[in-house]
Amino acid sequence: MRAVIQRVSQSSIKINGEEGGTIKKGFVVLVGVSDEDSEKEADYLADKVIGLRVFNDSDDKMNLALEDVGGEIMIVSNFTLYGNCKKGNRPSFIKAEKPPRATEIYNRFVDRIKGRFKNKIVTGEFGADMQINLINDGPITIIMDTDEMMPQNKKTGV
Repeated sequence: MRAVIQRVSQSSIKINGEEGGTIKKGFVVLVGVSDEDSEKEADYLADKVIGLRVFNDSDDKMNLALEDVGGEIMIVSNFTLYGNCKKGNRPSFIKAEKPPRATEIYNRFVDRIKGRFKNKIVTGEFGADMQINLINDGPITIIMDTDEMMPQNKKTGV
């Protein structure tokens, strides 16, 4: 799984032209699911996002997590995170998981966040047309990829 996490001072989302929600200080998280991902990756990535310490403490060091600052979170599915532009100019999305299974894993990610995070959570709608307005704070943008982060035994179960 891949996630692009943007620290924001505010964000709003429209889903199929309708207001979908707003957040104030917090994270906008774009989530992509690959054809090799499972519930293990969803749980692992959700825990890493919740624990990410990119908010400033009293010494002006990025040392505080989302919950420490009363932050909010917006989670949006984004299969284009698995776009491969190695050949030509048109991205290939062959590594992106197909919608039925990707929806399950995305929902697992969202449910894990909801189970561990008590502040406001706004989500997009899988497969819908969405527009996100945000003010990136910092700017702070972090990319997480479970293929690069997870210990092998957690990914394979061995």
